[in-house]
Amino acid sequence: MRTWFITGASRGFGALITQQVLAAGDAVVATARNPATITERLGNHPNLLALALDVTDEAQAHEAAREAIKRFGRIDVLVNNAGYGLLGAVEESSGPEVEKLFATNVFGLLAVTRAVLPHMRSQRSGHILNISSIGGYTGFHGWGAYGATKFAVEGLTESMAIELAPLGIKATVVEPGFFRTDFLDDQSLVRTALELPDYAETVGAMRSAMADANHAQPGNPAKLATALLALVNAPNPPLRLPLGSDTVAAIARKHASVDAEVAVWHAVAVSTDVWEKDAA
Repeated sequence: MRTWFITGASRGFGALITQQVLAAGDAVVATARNPATITERLGNHPNLLALALDVTDEAQAHEAAREAIKRFGRIDVLVNNAGYGLLGAVEESSGPEVEKLFATNVFGLLAVTRAVLPHMRSQRSGHILNISSIGGYTGFHGWGAYGATKFAVEGLTESMAIELAPLGIKATVVEPGFFRTDFLDDQSLVRTALELPDYAETVGAMRSAMADANHAQPGNPAKLATALLALVNAPNPPLRLPLGSDTVAAIARKHASVDAEVAVWHAVAVSTDVWEKDAA
C-alpha cells in the first residue's frame, strides 16, 4: 500500500484523485485549508487522513508531513495540486495580485516539497507530481501571470528530476488542458481588479470566452485522475505528462512555431559564439 500526500484535496482534481487512490487501496493524506470539507465530501475512511494545510505556511507543511509519517509510516507520492488562476493582462495584474498568486502556485509548492522530500530521501524512493497546465508550456493572452507561475513549476520540476534521480525519487510535471472542473468558478479563478479598454480585443475576448467555457471544457477530470494512477504505476514515468487533446495540439503548435523561428534566425543565433579567430 502506497501513501499519497495531496494538496488542494477538497475539490476539483484533488478530490477526484483522492477518491480514486482510496478506491485502488492506497492511503491518502488529503490536505486543504479546511479539512472538514474533505471528510464532508469523502466521508471517513481507514486509509484517509484529512489535514489542515495552507501551502503558504511552511511550518504547517512540515507538521502535516510529520503527521503523515506518524500515521502511515511513509510518503510515496506527493501531488502538488493546490493553486488558483488569475485572469487579466500582464499590465492589468497588480503587484499584490501577482505576489499572492506566486505565493500559492510556486512558493507554496516549494514549501510542501521541502517538507516532504526529507522523508522520501530517507526511504530512497518516491514520486513527485507537480500539477502545471498547458499555460505552463505555451503562453495565452489573459493568462500571463498565471502562466508564469506554471512556467516556474515546469522549470523546477525539470531540475528536480535530475537532482532526485540518483536518490531513487522521480518527478513529473502534469500539464492538463481545459478540464470540466470548477477552475473557472469564482472560488478558483481571480480576475484582475483593473480592466483596461485597450485590451478588449485580446484579454476582454478571453474573459468572455472563459465565461462561456465554464463547465463546458473538453477534458474529463475523472479520466485525469485515472491517468495519474497509471502514471504512478509506470516503471519509467515521463518527465512531462500532457493531458487532453487540446494540450497535445497546443504543444505541437508551439514546437512548430519555435522550429520555424530558429530556422529563420539560425545564422544570427549561432553567430554569437566565441571562435578561435575572434580570440586571436
